[in-house]
Amino acid sequence: MTASRIDARFAQLRAQGRKALIPFITAGDPSLEATVPVMHALAAAGADVIELGVPFSDPMADGPTIQRSSERALARGAGMRFVLEAVAQFRRTDDTTPVVLMGYLNPVEIRGAEAFADAALAAGVDGVLLVDLPPEEAADLQAAFARTGLSLVLLASPTTPASRIQRLCDDAAGYLYYVSFNGVTGASERLDLQAAGTRLRQLRQACRVPVVAGFGIKDAASAAAMAVDADGVVVGSALVAALAEAADPVAAAGQFLAPLRQALDAG
Repeated sequence: MTASRIDARFAQLRAQGRKALIPFITAGDPSLEATVPVMHALAAAGADVIELGVPFSDPMADGPTIQRSSERALARGAGMRFVLEAVAQFRRTDDTTPVVLMGYLNPVEIRGAEAFADAALAAGVDGVLLVDLPPEEAADLQAAFARTGLSLVLLASPTTPASRIQRLCDDAAGYLYYVSFNGVTGASERLDLQAAGTRLRQLRQACRVPVVAGFGIKDAASAAAMAVDADGVVVGSALVAALAEAADPVAAAGQFLAPLRQALDAG
């Protein structure tokens, strides 16, 4: 089952006393051709899991940086078929780095839960995070994913009530993604490390899967600070912006990630 890549990576990190570094990029941005080489560059620079954004026309949870990257990718034709083909191409030379698709429910619903799960498994996807899928409506996808071994990664936020936290922890697969503040991606000025740390400690006590933190992490310092109370950190908007501005996005990917990897390992 492909989900074992995620489980194996976090088990390895626990044994080493290290924290997971999870970069997010939008598939198809800054170009279609750069997507797979950038994924390889991130893995080489120390990415433990790669979150690959599925471009969507109405990315309501994302800030302007990722919204624009999604718009550019869609204009180039980077739909779900391209995303799955990119993962399959990545898998030809990297069979160990977990890949989690991050996006919205509509492109998955169009295919149907069973057909999508089969296609994702065949491509080499390990997990899927759907921002707008409430756990109360996830039964069909959970069943399809359980059959194929895919992880349905769930989200928690600062305002998630205790009753729902328990359900999320019971249902979570792969890891639980903690949104470190209420708002959209990229708004790092809203990050409250003390409040996030308290919440992360509570979640890690309640959950049987690792808990990673995202939103507002933009550099080595914020990554290291957030990782103190998390099993890993996700960095998205700052990386997407760096790639968009780079003359050589493949080189830029490694240059961006290397200081974060060093900071996490030093912490």
